Amino acid sequence: MPIDAAKAIAAEPRSARIAWDHKDVQLYHLGVGAGANPDRDNPATDPDELRYTLESRLHVLPSFATVAGAGMGVVGGLSTPGIDVNLANVLHGGQTIELHRPIPVKGTAVSTSRVAAVYDKGKAAVLVLRTEAADDDGPLWTSDAQLFVRGEGGWGGDRGPSARLEPPSREPDRTVERAVRADQALLYRLSGDWNPLHADPEFAKLAGFDRPILHGLCTYGITLKAVVDTVLGGDVARVRSYATRFAGVVFPGETLRIRMWEHDGRVQVSVTAVERDGAPVLADTVVEHS
Repeated sequence: MPIDAAKAIAAEPRSARIAWDHKDVQLYHLGVGAGANPDRDNPATDPDELRYTLESRLHVLPSFATVAGAGMGVVGGLSTPGIDVNLANVLHGGQTIELHRPIPVKGTAVSTSRVAAVYDKGKAAVLVLRTEAADDDGPLWTSDAQLFVRGEGGWGGDRGPSARLEPPSREPDRTVERAVRADQALLYRLSGDWNPLHADPEFAKLAGFDRPILHGLCTYGITLKAVVDTVLGGDVARVRSYATRFAGVVFPGETLRIRMWEHDGRVQVSVTAVERDGAPVLADTVVEHS
């Protein structure tokens, strides 16, 4: 069997020193739609958008943690002892980030990654890859990526948590739409996720798609930016944690409909694809904030 759960969990954590500066932050922000907010009259020069794109005013969207240092711990985790899988069978099933403090515009940190859990879903396995980053001042963030590996389940292991978060029965407090550029995946992958699934039509076909799909983490970033801009007054420092389950794919050129429900320091979010009759994209999505 390609996945040896016990061996993967027992493997020594991997540590690496990562670094980033304003150029990495700006590129990431452009990759998740900064400077193209349709709610602004002139989004490329609007003061609220310049906080994402102009180095003299820059702040860091917390989801940048998923690409900081271009380390791509998610892909690196697939080379952990006990794991030997075909990349074409791997999909990002979910992502959680806990922020310990705001991410600086320029920084260096030690990133430590390990396999925190392996679950048996029957026809698939789910790997939970945990990455913790800290600099000289202490912890910065903890990130959990849930990777869905098709065809690798069925060994009788723990199925893991399966609770689902139902959308509130009332109308959302806010709804926004965000257009995904036709070249969005090509731009986003420059932040370090080189999986050919998002650029190569032939590879996409091997994975079961008729054309390349958008990175789930790109949708993740687009969604958090929408929440920060519309609910949190543009203040990225208010984000405490952000969790989602990737419920469906997004194709470049589509439009995301982002619905938000506010309640006691948290925003519950639902994201769907407008052009495919509201097909689900992100589910079980919550932003905890101050």
